[in-house]
Amino acid sequence: MEDRKIVELFWNRSEYAIAELAGKYGGLCRSLANRILRDSRDVEECVNDAYLAVWQRIPPERPSPLSAYICGITKNLALKKYHTLAAQKRNSRYDMVLEEISECLVSEHTVEDEVMAGEISAYVNVFLDKLKRKDRVIFIQRYWFCREIPEIAESLGVTRNYVNVRLFRVRDRLKKYLKEEGLL
Repeated sequence: MEDRKIVELFWNRSEYAIAELAGKYGGLCRSLANRILRDSRDVEECVNDAYLAVWQRIPPERPSPLSAYICGITKNLALKKYHTLAAQKRNSRYDMVLEEISECLVSEHTVEDEVMAGEISAYVNVFLDKLKRKDRVIFIQRYWFCREIPEIAESLGVTRNYVNVRLFRVRDRLKKYLKEEGLL
């Protein structure tokens, strides 16, 4: 079913809205949440909470594209759950991803404060638009979808070393760009 029709189901408060959303994007949402949480029960809880959040937000919102909307909600819920769990134990794989990117975002304010205010995210989007397509894909797969280096390399048909080098260079360029913009 087309995204537009799924959104209309939500607007009409149809009982089929969540089922259609789950059928189209459930696998993507579970995959994204699993990359962060790594526990099937937590993943299912997170995805179900994402469906509920969409139900509560539509209407009045009319998201387009719907895939980015549901992924954003899922990722935010998974990160919230992750931080709750991280207070109890450390998830070293995801912490490593956060540490990689945090080098580019270090400032006198915490990263959470900056992101919440939306100040850095707008600049990062402008930066990403300027990247070559392959670099942008690698960056987004690593830092948005939390994919492992070997997984990214395989999906793009390149070596792990290539992905590591590209990520290092993009992070370095991002850090320089944010310094030039006065954000660091």
